[in-house]
Amino acid sequence: MPMPRTLGELKAAGHRTRSVKDELRDNLIARLKSRQPLFPGVIGYEHTVEPQIVNALLSRHDFILLGLRGQAKTRLLRALVQFLDEWVPEIAGCPLHSDPLEPLTHHARHQVETLGDATPIAWLHRDTRYQEKLATPDVTIADLIGDLDPIKAATLRLDYSDERVIHYGIIPRANRGIFAINELPDLQPRIQVGLLNILEEKDFQIRGFPVRIPLDVAMVFSANPEDYTNRGNIITPLRDRISSQILTHYPLTREQGMTITAQEAWVRRASGVEVTVPAFMRELVEEVAIQARRSEYVDQNSGVSARLTISLMENLVSNAERRGLATGESRVTTRVCDLHHAVSAVSGKVELVLEGEQEGAANVARALLGRGVKALFQQRFPDAFKPTRRNRRAAAAAAEESEPQAGSEYRPILEWFSSGNHITLADDTPQPEYRAALERVQGLGALAAQHMEPRDADEHAVAMELVLEGLHQSSMLSRERTDTAATEYKDMLKSMLSGIGDD
Repeated sequence: MPMPRTLGELKAAGHRTRSVKDELRDNLIARLKSRQPLFPGVIGYEHTVEPQIVNALLSRHDFILLGLRGQAKTRLLRALVQFLDEWVPEIAGCPLHSDPLEPLTHHARHQVETLGDATPIAWLHRDTRYQEKLATPDVTIADLIGDLDPIKAATLRLDYSDERVIHYGIIPRANRGIFAINELPDLQPRIQVGLLNILEEKDFQIRGFPVRIPLDVAMVFSANPEDYTNRGNIITPLRDRISSQILTHYPLTREQGMTITAQEAWVRRASGVEVTVPAFMRELVEEVAIQARRSEYVDQNSGVSARLTISLMENLVSNAERRGLATGESRVTTRVCDLHHAVSAVSGKVELVLEGEQEGAANVARALLGRGVKALFQQRFPDAFKPTRRNRRAAAAAAEESEPQAGSEYRPILEWFSSGNHITLADDTPQPEYRAALERVQGLGALAAQHMEPRDADEHAVAMELVLEGLHQSSMLSRERTDTAATEYKDMLKSMLSGIGDD
């Protein structure tokens, strides 16, 4: 059915005027009844954040999302546009998208008064009805709301109290739509005051002149809770007018984080090298972020963005891709040693406290990668440490029952290294040589296969390397990085004694 092109046709079609918040509410109700997903692509908020946003929309509230960096706040706000009508009519040429049945500006009223039912109608798509502004200290009232244009007043010979001399800001131009302000506390308090009337009385006034234009706009905001004390503050009257405050969060489980990373990371590439990422390596990437969110070197008030795991995964794949291009292999698998070349993906994504600054960003990043390996190793493998005094009695009882003691699974591996053997893995070693080197270690292949469940021989080799790195992070093997981009694993005790001899 063709869309009406004049005011008369629109009236004949039975068009009814609805506010933006009524649109959001009605379309959300329809989506809920049809059981369609509300925020496709947003993972982990189904039972926590989404219900609160639904309640705010059903209540026709303006709301704010509070959360640390990288918690999909902006994505959630931008997704609200899907709850608007696909097309809405406006008076053609009106700068504020006036509803034809309720003309808002002088231009719109003049059109209706002059042309009547022949007033031309344009149609506004919902994608153009979302406007967004990043709050910065240099934002002015003129940017957001507008200002008087003295040149226009002089040219048209109008008084400043005439609305025709106003140069509209971004919020009035978002009329009949959604307007979002990101990082709200960064707005200066005097600028925040200018939002009070828009939120409560739904109108705005310029420079004290009696020009009041009622707006139809849904206001939404985002902020980092840390901003309340560090960079700025949300003034009390403004907080009072924002009807709903919704807290966001990081993924609650590692599986949710892995799903987000798999969705966002760019890993499918057309370079002629197929890169495979084993499931346990995906777990390892996510574990690095989990460890960063617990680290004493990282400022937890600033948070650790989900972008860390996305960048880390992309760098991991890139290093494997680079190795494949260098060796001429068409299929490669990401390795533990690739993490050494992905430090840049971690160091720039965390805010360090004083102790972390003293350690250095690169060292903290390497430590977080190591903690991730250690955590995954402890989750997948038996305890690598000897029984302590407290559990010696339990260990003795287990020995009487012929049960393996903690750490006994690693005895063949450790004895192989203590016999004077060592292994060197160059980062760019072709896959057959890499696998053959690891298979030399006695007991390593069986242990990796038992606890990592690799899908093929290439993943099995990576699992073996992960065991060696896990033993190193558990202080049971020595590891050194050489100048030729290689990793060497040795017996811990002999490395310590050789160091004493060198001293």
